[in-house]
Amino acid sequence: MATSITVLNPNSSQSVTDGLSEALESLRFAGGPAIRCATLAEGPPGIETDAHVRAVAAPVCNYLRDHEHDCGAFVIACFSDPGLRQAREQCARPVFGMAESGLLTALVHGRRFGVISILETSLARHLSYIRELGIETRMAGDLALGLGVLQLQDSAVALERMRAVGARLRDEKGADVIVMGCAGMAALRMPLQESLGIPVIEPVQAAVSMALGAVALG
Repeated sequence: MATSITVLNPNSSQSVTDGLSEALESLRFAGGPAIRCATLAEGPPGIETDAHVRAVAAPVCNYLRDHEHDCGAFVIACFSDPGLRQAREQCARPVFGMAESGLLTALVHGRRFGVISILETSLARHLSYIRELGIETRMAGDLALGLGVLQLQDSAVALERMRAVGARLRDEKGADVIVMGCAGMAALRMPLQESLGIPVIEPVQAAVSMALGAVALG
């Protein structure tokens, strides 16, 4: 049985994929499943709109089907979970979405979660998904940084904005756990958590943790 886990970045920015791989290093261990990070070449540089989400759904499903013979589980590394439902219908391997995994993980770390998003245009899409998951009553709020995916590569600027937004979610909205709302934020989890003093969930780490359990349990 295949025991590797593939984390698919649905945008075409290799720098985002590299950051994810670095953030997942602590989940790699001797004798454990290999964790491979891949970039979807057909994707846009950043997934920031509803049109982007719709456009990458089919290519994500195609990639998973093409690689399921040599993989034990998949993670879709975009906070909109593009193609997740279709992939689960079409793929024989377990498929985890980073948003679903991160949000559900947050529920066991706090009473009310706050989401740090990239752009204002993301908020309605996130709220619709959170309602679909049936966890809206546990959400303290969702606030945007005003930065696009590629702008997160300036880690100093991104961290400063995330600290400010995270503090607002904690102090004004009552969040006692924070969910990072973009895969491009992955490398900043620890400094953000240290700054805010409350748990910060990086959703790809959460999804891979679930995938590790699925592979181990067969």
